[in-house]
Formats: sequence, C-alpha cells, structure tokens
Amino acid sequence: VQLQASGGGLVQPGGSLRLSCAASGSIFSINVMGWYRQAPGKQRELVAIITGRGRISYTDSVKGRFTISRDNAKNAVYLQMNSLKPEDTAVYYCNAETYQLVYYWGQGTQVTVSS
Repeated sequence: VQLQASGGGLVQPGGSLRLSCAASGSIFSINVMGWYRQAPGKQRELVAIITGRGRISYTDSVKGRFTISRDNAKNAVYLQMNSLKPEDTAVYYCNAETYQLVYYWGQGTQVTVSS
C-alpha cells in the first residue's frame, strides 16, 4: 500500500485547510484509514480515524473542528480542518491499517497555523 498526502500549508488562526490522501497498491486489504500528526518535540498522535464501515473517532482536541471522510471508490481519505489554532501546527501523516494489522504511512504534509 502506498499513500500520497497533499493539502498542507500556511493558514492564519481561525482558517481552514483540507488534507487529502490517496491510496494505491493492495487497497483491498485496507480496513482503517486516518490521520496522525507530530508537532516539533512531541510524539506522533492520532487525530482522526475512519473504518471501512464508516465508524469515526477523533482526538478530543479536534472534535467539532475537524471532519474526516472517506471515498472508498477513490481509495481516498480526507481531513477538513476548520477553526485552526496555532497548536494544530504539525506534520500530518496519512495512515492505513490493513485487516492483517499492518500499518502504512504517507510522507507527511506540513500544516502551519500562524498569523
């Protein structure tokens, strides 16, 4: 499985960004897709995940601001980020988990929230 993420950038506080991630390869093996992030000096943390059946989970700090969605026909997952805060600044990684519990990672996309 290969994952290609895009959509990061620089945005002012309160702004919005949409991240996209396209999967290719053994896509039939993918169960869960999601987004993680890693800020400088911090551990990578889960942001949001969505299962193949559409079950969704968010970390508390993004609830009500971020929305994860998935297009199984396009083998893609998206993260709509609204009301962005400086503490959302991080490298965001797309993730795919297969039914065999193998994890794959995209290359990461930088999100910077700053005035």
